[in-house]
Amino acid sequence: MLKVICLATGLLIFSTVSSAAQSLVERGSYLVNAVMACDGCHTQRGPNGFNMEKRFSGGSQIWDEPAYTVRGSNITLDRGTGIGAWNEVDIKRLMTDGLRPNGVPVAPQMPFAFYKILTERDVAAVAAYVRTVPAIPNEVVAPVYKQAMTATLIPGGEKRFTEEDLKDKVRRGFYLGTIAHCMECHARNPDGSPDFKNRWGKGGHEMSGPYGKITVPNITSHPVKGIGGWADTEIKAALTKGIGRDGRTFKTPMARSVFFSKMTDDDLDALVAWLRSLPPLE
Repeated sequence: MLKVICLATGLLIFSTVSSAAQSLVERGSYLVNAVMACDGCHTQRGPNGFNMEKRFSGGSQIWDEPAYTVRGSNITLDRGTGIGAWNEVDIKRLMTDGLRPNGVPVAPQMPFAFYKILTERDVAAVAAYVRTVPAIPNEVVAPVYKQAMTATLIPGGEKRFTEEDLKDKVRRGFYLGTIAHCMECHARNPDGSPDFKNRWGKGGHEMSGPYGKITVPNITSHPVKGIGGWADTEIKAALTKGIGRDGRTFKTPMARSVFFSKMTDDDLDALVAWLRSLPPLE
């Protein structure tokens, strides 16, 4: 009887641990696939969108900036060209500190400053999910750093959030908007430099790429210049369908509908609540 009880207990413990591990991977899958938009930099694009057969193998996109020239890196488990030789600590360190296992900093094109806010559970969840990605060999051209790599921290997001923080609707929205790195585009000066103090959500920076040229819009609560006059349904349509209030379809940088359409209703509500809290800027 004792052996049976011990065996049953052991099975129960094993089952519980397995369930918890699966739950962690599922949470990581949700964050990566619905919020953080990792494909945007790490997955090659074809004429019909992302090439999911080569998902996360990097290389096809390039950012040639005054401070660096980088490509989206291979974050599959290939040991030779990806991160297959990295452990969980290595992945977490890269995500929140911007440091490779050898201590070399990455360019802020990898938005690690936006990921410092990740809860302990969520950073573990993303690391767990990334480690399920199949290995795809793809050698990516090494980055070129033209000066020391630095990144501006996000006001209010300089340190890790707690699970308790996420219970507040607006703070949860800020959390989601931060790990979705919304202000990577919407808080830049016209010259492209980040300005999280004076242009928080104001937009105005002109971006160019294969999609042409676009001016990043104002997403503050200003009723005319921003989205303060939009209904919740209109904001959600912009996020989940990639369609503006005027019916236009968003171009690539803000075609986040492929991700945000997978967000839960509660998270969308929180994101809208946070956007409405942004001070109105003209």
